[in-house]
Amino acid sequence: MAAKIAYDDVEVGTELPAQTFPVTRATLVQYAGASGDFNPIHWNEKFAKEVGLPDVIAHGMFTMAEAIRVVTDWVGDPGAVVEYGVRFTKPVVVPNDEQGATIEVSAKVAARLDDQTVRVDLTATSAGQKVLGMSRAVVRLA
Repeated sequence: MAAKIAYDDVEVGTELPAQTFPVTRATLVQYAGASGDFNPIHWNEKFAKEVGLPDVIAHGMFTMAEAIRVVTDWVGDPGAVVEYGVRFTKPVVVPNDEQGATIEVSAKVAARLDDQTVRVDLTATSAGQKVLGMSRAVVRLA
């Protein structure tokens, strides 16, 4: 695969299509199985509350992975992401109901860098609170 977005067609301020990602308790169980992270704060409501959390919370790495999908869907090639980092600021609380939670992600090109790369800054929120801080990706464009 190769990036579908041309470096020459992108300017600072270019907004990527925003996305919303649903998260349910079932999603967390599936992620736990795939990742091997069976920490009970991600599936056991009683345990999560005993350790001071408001409820079961999504895995941080799951939240991070959902957020970068905005970038990989835009660029058309996950391999075009050459650097990605976040700071975890708030947990994504996932209630035990049919709706669960959502992670809303927006992003925009913050800088044009050397070697056909751009820095993309992401904003990820859930329940009106920012859940990732300093969320940035460097992406190599066509």
